[in-house]
Amino acid sequence: FCSCNNTNTTSINMVASRSLAAAVTVGATLLCSNISPAAAFTSFQIPNPFAAVKTSSTSGAVALEDKLLAAIEANGKDKRLDNSDEIVSLVTQLEACSSIPRPAIAPQIYGKWRLLQTTNADTASPIQRKAVDTTKFDIFQDIVFNDEKQLLVKQIVKFSETNELCVDALASTSAYPLAELTDREGTGEILGLNILGVSLVGEEAAEDPERPDSRIRFVFDEGKFDFGGFSLPYPVPFRNPLFRDAVKGWIDVTYLSDRIRISRGNKGTTFVLKKED
Repeated sequence: FCSCNNTNTTSINMVASRSLAAAVTVGATLLCSNISPAAAFTSFQIPNPFAAVKTSSTSGAVALEDKLLAAIEANGKDKRLDNSDEIVSLVTQLEACSSIPRPAIAPQIYGKWRLLQTTNADTASPIQRKAVDTTKFDIFQDIVFNDEKQLLVKQIVKFSETNELCVDALASTSAYPLAELTDREGTGEILGLNILGVSLVGEEAAEDPERPDSRIRFVFDEGKFDFGGFSLPYPVPFRNPLFRDAVKGWIDVTYLSDRIRISRGNKGTTFVLKKED
């Protein structure tokens, strides 16, 4: 308590000193010029120590978002995996900008997101690489809740208005923890082969302490192809205990605004997504 009182006293003394200095300046101005008292006091306003500091980071980030969206559009929808130097640079610049804090639990994270651009890392699973490589199909990521109020990350590939692939993953954050989602133990390689994707583990998978509440952990739980009401199961036994660790993952939200999200996944993939209205 003593340190807090000393801090408050210091702050009050600083304000008083600044106010006195401003008053002396006003008095000197009145004596040495023809400026009216009203004009003098208008020109020399006493600083408010509690006023928020205004920065240009927000407007700068919006400008970078506009450039990124324009670069992706100019690149063409059929080149969703073609990350030009300009796109990579803009993504890196946005990640260095201030954005919505604690993004994994921020209200803006929930809802439907459209995939605009991604890297197709060799460590991704063959099925994942094939799905994202099919650039003529729209891909969405929905962050929603199921009937049991559990957090879900739904991956949706739209083949048409009535046909789609939907893969659901149970998710966990500090706001909606899921006991099952402990740290992944294995890389996912099976006999040295990349079957379900190769994940970062251990120290390489450590969270960035400078980005608190940026990680969404998940475990794939079920998936299906829906062809106008006729369904087929996704060909991976997500709930089989032998595969359960291998279908765990995470995404780190490295930039979040009302319209743009940049995430990096546990298999080395970067995603750029745009919020759907």
